[in-house]
Amino acid sequence: MDGLAVTGALLVLVIVTLGMGVKTVPQGYKHIVQRLGKYHGTLNPGLNFIIPYVDQVAYKITTKDIVLDIPSQEVITEDNAVIIANAVAYINIVSPEKAVYGVEDYNIAIQNLVQTALRSIVGEMSLDSALSSRDQIKAKLKAAISDDIADWGITLKTVEIQDINPSPTMQRAMEEQAAAERQRRAAVTKAEGEKQAAILEAEGRLEASRRDAQAEVVLAKASGTAIELVSNAVKGDELPVLYMLGEKYTEALKELSASGNAKTVVLPADLPQAVRGILNKV
Repeated sequence: MDGLAVTGALLVLVIVTLGMGVKTVPQGYKHIVQRLGKYHGTLNPGLNFIIPYVDQVAYKITTKDIVLDIPSQEVITEDNAVIIANAVAYINIVSPEKAVYGVEDYNIAIQNLVQTALRSIVGEMSLDSALSSRDQIKAKLKAAISDDIADWGITLKTVEIQDINPSPTMQRAMEEQAAAERQRRAAVTKAEGEKQAAILEAEGRLEASRRDAQAEVVLAKASGTAIELVSNAVKGDELPVLYMLGEKYTEALKELSASGNAKTVVLPADLPQAVRGILNKV
């Protein structure tokens, strides 16, 4: 019985040992094998064999593209504006042994590289350029970190800027600035309108005054011509002249009395005398 038990135990040990020596690696992964604590080799997808108790699978590394989310961070632009930016990086591990032995944690290392490079790139740009130049930032960011992560056996497929926006404080300042600019434009537009209206009004008054002056000149010339004709006609006889003056005088008094604004009509003191003189002449 004891012999059968020992034989059974040895058989189980052999089966377990053989099982430890057979490793199956799924597609899309590579396994790092260490022999007595030291890197020995890399197992590719498929069936692989290792030495039990001596070799050990220390790391299982994916060869598929990895998406790294770069956390949001505050970045200061060249003109001292604060913006919040985040990104996403797509990487692929081409040398698993370099990725596990070249850096402690390649995920954290790449995140820090991207954040540092992003701060440096945006720090050399103005706020307007940073908000409108995502492709330019993307190209500079990829060029800045590709060489560094290549030493870890990692390839940067692409990096995308997800969001790049002014900070809440900066957004409020920009909104206040935009509102002030709109108010300034409205005030300028109103002032320009009032200026144009005043100019048009002044030009209208000037034109009216000019025409009134021209009319007065014309009337004065007509009156002068009329007086000259009357003087030539009467030839020293003042009766027609007095008659004309009396007629004008009477018409003026008539218009004054008919005016709606006239409350009281005051006759000149010399009116009877003037009329009497005209009648005496007649």
